[in-house]
Formats: sequence, C-alpha cells, structure tokens
Amino acid sequence: MSEPTDTGSTGTEAAAGGSAKLRNRHITMITLGGIIGASLFVGSGNVIRSTGPAAIISYLLGGLLVFLAMRMLGEMSARRPSVGSFMDYANESMGGWAAYLVGWLYWYFWVGVIAYEAVVGGGILSGWFPAVPTWLWSLLLVLVFIGTNILSVRVFGEVEFWLASVKVITIVVFLVVGALFALGLWPHATNSVSNLWNHGGFMPMGFSAVMIGVATVIFSYFGTEIAVMASAESVDPARGITQATHTVIWRILLFFVGGVLIVVTAVPWDKLPDPDEIAPFAYVYGLFGLPGAAQIMTIVLFTAVISVLNSGLYSASRMFASLADKGYAPRIIRRRSKTNVPVAALIASSLGALAAVVANFTVPASGIFDFIMNSGGLVALFVYVFISLAQWRMRMKLTPAERATLTLKSWLTPVLNIFLIAVVIGVVIIMLLSEDGRAQVWTSLVATAVLFAVWPLVKRKLNARGVDTSPAMDQRAAAAKADSASS
Repeated sequence: MSEPTDTGSTGTEAAAGGSAKLRNRHITMITLGGIIGASLFVGSGNVIRSTGPAAIISYLLGGLLVFLAMRMLGEMSARRPSVGSFMDYANESMGGWAAYLVGWLYWYFWVGVIAYEAVVGGGILSGWFPAVPTWLWSLLLVLVFIGTNILSVRVFGEVEFWLASVKVITIVVFLVVGALFALGLWPHATNSVSNLWNHGGFMPMGFSAVMIGVATVIFSYFGTEIAVMASAESVDPARGITQATHTVIWRILLFFVGGVLIVVTAVPWDKLPDPDEIAPFAYVYGLFGLPGAAQIMTIVLFTAVISVLNSGLYSASRMFASLADKGYAPRIIRRRSKTNVPVAALIASSLGALAAVVANFTVPASGIFDFIMNSGGLVALFVYVFISLAQWRMRMKLTPAERATLTLKSWLTPVLNIFLIAVVIGVVIIMLLSEDGRAQVWTSLVATAVLFAVWPLVKRKLNARGVDTSPAMDQRAAAAKADSASS
C-alpha cells in the first residue's frame, strides 16, 4: 500500500525555484490585512444589532479560538510547510477521512465567501454605475480576479499587498479618530463611553446571543490561516509562518475588537442603521465630520471586498488542488500551469462561486447574507476542531527528540486543545437551543453528513488504487517497525 504523491507540497518546492514566489513584504501585508473584509465592515453591524455592546465579547471569544487554532496550526506548519496546510496535517495525524472532510469543508466555506464578496462588490459598483446590472458586475469581478490568480502566485501577492495596505491604513485612522471622538476630544464631539451600558445594559440580549454571535464572528476571522498557506509559497516559509502565528493576537485585538469597540462607543447600539442601508464603519466615519468620509469608506469597503475575493480564490483553489492531489477530488483538478498555479482548481472554484451568485439573484439578498455568514461560521468552527485534534495527535506521536526540535510550539497541549473543542461544542449547543441558530446548525451538519456518507465510496476507490488512507504517521511507524524486525 502506498500514499498518493503529495504534489501540493512538491509543487511548492517547484515554485520555490522560480521568480514567481511571494516575497516577505507580501506575506507581511497578507498577514496584516488579509482577513479585513466586508464581514468586518458590514457584518459587524449584524452582530452588534443582535448582541448589543457585548458584541465585543463575541469578538474576543472568537478571537481567542482563532489565536489558539493558529498557534496549533503554526506548530505543524513550521515543522513541515505545506500549501495544503491543515488538510495535509489531518491526513498525517488522523488519516484520509479527516483530510477529506476538513479539506472539502474548507473549500465549501471559501466558495461561499467568494460568492458573498462578489455580490457585495457588484452592489457597490452598481451604485456607482447603475446602467450595468449588479449580477454582471459580480460576474466581472470574479473574472478579473481569476486573472490575477491565474498568472502567478507573485501577481496574487502583489495585488493583495496594495489592497491590504488600503484596509490597514483605513482601520488605523478609524481607531485613532474614533477614540478621540468617543472620549469627546474630537471637534463637536461629546464623551459617549456611556453608550456601552446606557441602552439596556452591556449585554441587553443575554449571554446566549453573545455565544451565537461567535459563529458569525468566526466568519470574519476565518482567513487568518491564508498567511500560513501562502508562506509555503514564499522565499522564506519558516519566517512567514512564525510571523503570521506570532502577530495574530494583536491583529485581532486591534483591527476587530478595537474597531467594534469604537462603533458601539461612538453610537448607541440600538440606533445603528441597518447594515444593508449603510455599513457601520461608514456611518461612524460620517459622524467624524471628515470631508467625503462616506464616499471614502465606500471605496475602502470595495477595496476590502475585492481583496477578500482575491484571497478567497487563492485559498479555495489551493485547497481544491490539494484535495485532488490526494485523490479526494477529480484528478483533472490537479492540473497546474508552468508557474505552478492550480488552474483547473481555480476555474472549478470560480464556477462553484458563480453558481452561488446566481442563486443570490433568485433568493432575497438578506437571506443569502444571513445563511452564508452563519453556516460559514459553523464550518469554520468545525475546521478549528480538526486543527486542534490534528496538532494534539501529532504531538503525541512525536518522539521526545522530535519535540525538542520544534521551532514553534503550541502551549499546554492537550489542555488548550480540549478547551477549544469544549467552547466549539458549547457554541453549537447554544445555537441548537436558539430559534435563529437551529436551522444554521442543522444545515451545516447535513452538509457534513453528506460528506461522511460519500467517504466510503472515495476510500474504496483509493484502496483499489493501492492508496493507504490510514494516518501517515502510523504508516511510517509501521514501516520502521517492519524494517527493525527484518534487520
């Protein structure tokens, strides 16, 4: 029995010899701004309106889960960089079924994100140029960023560098001016810190609303792992992975928790306009009295949308290609260009997203928004559980000598692994007890169950080709034991 060739990893090595690799500045900016998208600028409004000022807690708790998962992923990635990332590590530590499931769930998530960002971006462009219908703008956006991704990973990185720079600068200005505004130190502003507790209390909708908000918040954070995946295609994978892992906590605290704190402090949470009418960040920017603030924020929002669209196509295509490399997706998806871009996976992922875009124009837009935000967040929680389990099992399988050589370690294994899994289970239970969250949980569980049901067929096909789907670490241990016995 043999393992399939991991061309997801070898492809990275091939790319490493060319000039199309990502530079350190690309990784830095992807790490800083890659997760700042419409889900923050727009989606935070939905979390605040359903949670109140305690949305800050939702973002903090969600951020803690992301931080722990990233630390665990960083340990595995620093040991063995791979574009397939956690799917490869799930395969190594738990076996083919885990890699198959987490890889397809992750791909499903990003197809939904691509569709969502394309719809939001098309809506913005339609507002600027109403003669062209929204659906056509959405289609054109997807086609444009297929182009940026299909040329080379270096082109993707360069585009993402400049788009992420705009987002980071905007958030920094928002935080500085917003803090002055909330403290009454900005012209014509009064101290509004009391907005945190004066309108029904800090947690007006109860703790269950805070926990349900975590699933939506995870949607905003998901994408942090892109920097780890991209680092495997950079000139210095180890440095990129370490940087992405070490900086994730302050990025979350500064950009997400800080941004939401400014919004709920500057404006009473129950007075915040509907995000479908005006994004919360744009609304607060308008309160500052800066000339052209609303127009500038609309441009920034558009920049954020196309940035996540760009990185979403990158992530979906890399994961889809890695699935095909291991035999979990059609073999044609493995095809890559001369610059090592998984062209077939890129096009197939785009078609999946375009199908979702078409669905958006046949179903009320708000329904699509809520479904993708919440069911996508639940898929993200599932992925974090798999990362936790993979790192836990991998650490257990390492010898003391191998553990000593780890350049980046997750803390308190397995205590924090158990904590992460317990919090995810708690969020799912609370959502099941909530009328709003119940349908989203069952939708995600049904999708997962479908994948489980198909796995025996996939496994049978792989076994017929002589592919061993047991954990790669166990295969190596068995081979070493056999060698020792024969000698």
